[in-house]
Amino acid sequence: GGGVAAATRRDMAAGGRAPGLWERVCAEYEAEQPQFPDVPESKHGSVSLEAGILQPSRMKQSYAADTVVQQSLCIPEAAPFPEPPDPKTCSPQEYLEYYIFPVLLPGMAELLHQAKKEKCFERKRTKFIACDFLTEWLYNKNPKRKDESFTEFFSIPFVKDWLKDHPRPPIPLSLLLSEEEASIVIQSFWRGYQVRCDSEIQELRQWQKQLREDKNIIKRVKEFWTKQEAK
Repeated sequence: GGGVAAATRRDMAAGGRAPGLWERVCAEYEAEQPQFPDVPESKHGSVSLEAGILQPSRMKQSYAADTVVQQSLCIPEAAPFPEPPDPKTCSPQEYLEYYIFPVLLPGMAELLHQAKKEKCFERKRTKFIACDFLTEWLYNKNPKRKDESFTEFFSIPFVKDWLKDHPRPPIPLSLLLSEEEASIVIQSFWRGYQVRCDSEIQELRQWQKQLREDKNIIKRVKEFWTKQEAK
């Protein structure tokens, strides 16, 4: 990240053009970083170099001096935004920088935060659909809908029209259950399995099965209705 940003600033200084959105992002990122790495104090008190012995405090001063020199060779601050260009006549790059990225990048940041909450970075499958979240976020953040209430994804008009012609398959129950609900289902199944494995329960189930086969309730009901219809 830092090497790309430094190379970008050198190209900007050589070419003399105004920095784009990517250059400004890199410049702001590097401005937030510490000016020199934190060098811990050595127990031995010094570090041997070819030119002599350099104390840890002088190492920090050297790093600070190098940073000042590097900053003096680069553009101190990014140029402010000029007036927005005409969206109908501007170039694709200008259109992206002034009309797409300022809206899309905050949505992408919120998307990553929500994906982390949904544990998308921990599991292979989740119920979270990134495109649905981003569509809902962009629709509700539209400046034209500033005073309108929040609209859920499936209530958005164009989404409803699309799903009418392209219905989605139902989401598996395993993805809809929370961890607490899934644990309850698994525990109840395990308790039932342990109960069915008991010898007395097995004997009772065998007796019920034999009783059903001997009496054959379904057959007797059919015979009863046959006799009633014959009368």
